[in-house]
Amino acid sequence: MKTAFAFLVLLSAAQAENLTSNVRYADSGHERQVLDIYTPDDGKDLPVVFWVHGGGWQTGDKTSVQIKPRVFVERGFVFVSTNYRLLPDVEMDVLIRDVAKSLGWVHKNIAKYGGDSKRIFVMGHSAGAQLAALLCIDDRYLKAEGVPFEVLKGCVPVDGDTYDLPAIIMTAEFRQTVHGLPLPKFGHRVKFGNDPLKHIDFSAVTHVAKGKGTPPFLILHVAGHPNTAAQARRLGAVLKEAQIPVRVFAARDTTHTQLNANLGVPDDPATAALYTFLAPLK
Repeated sequence: MKTAFAFLVLLSAAQAENLTSNVRYADSGHERQVLDIYTPDDGKDLPVVFWVHGGGWQTGDKTSVQIKPRVFVERGFVFVSTNYRLLPDVEMDVLIRDVAKSLGWVHKNIAKYGGDSKRIFVMGHSAGAQLAALLCIDDRYLKAEGVPFEVLKGCVPVDGDTYDLPAIIMTAEFRQTVHGLPLPKFGHRVKFGNDPLKHIDFSAVTHVAKGKGTPPFLILHVAGHPNTAAQARRLGAVLKEAQIPVRVFAARDTTHTQLNANLGVPDDPATAALYTFLAPLK
């Protein structure tokens, strides 16, 4: 009750941040290739949070950020939330490159909005967690947009289940088969190209390696969710083996949706872990 009350108080309070909405980050001009920028009144050279929304790569919007813009701006950040084209209108590789292009635009232009282009934190929830992790580990996407890994100061994927695609595909399909249930018509196997090689290539764990400049990770997940918990531990173990700083935080007494919605709420354990992670990196 205390957390819920605090959430309502924060949600109803006057907004402290300035919003520049629907900024285009690509020349093609597709309506989904836009981002929102939240800034304080007189900020300069502030660290930047780059947020990627979830929605199964099929739905979702940059405006679904709950209280994150306000709490991050109050803590001295510029907060950016991006849209990207969605399945099935584009294939997964195009979708990923949209997010990379958006981050490339931020790196080149965020100084105009008071942000520091050399201090960017990449975060995302659910499908956005997969996208955030992949961009911060597989450097090919950001290299194509002129973004060096050195500017990435941290990555926070929130309750993703697709850091290791072959593992989640095998797990989900085995569960369905054992119980005599039909396989999903548009599950992960199809969403990511229905090609085993693509599944491996789109998995963040595939590309973890020493010496690439991969930023530190805080992997947040729901403790009671078997898929996201297993995937979080899997990614954490691979990062640790490559000597990349990582913390895996299991949030208890919450859900996939609540974990995301409560980020920024006072007394929220995952929020406390997030602030602890950011403090020495900021």
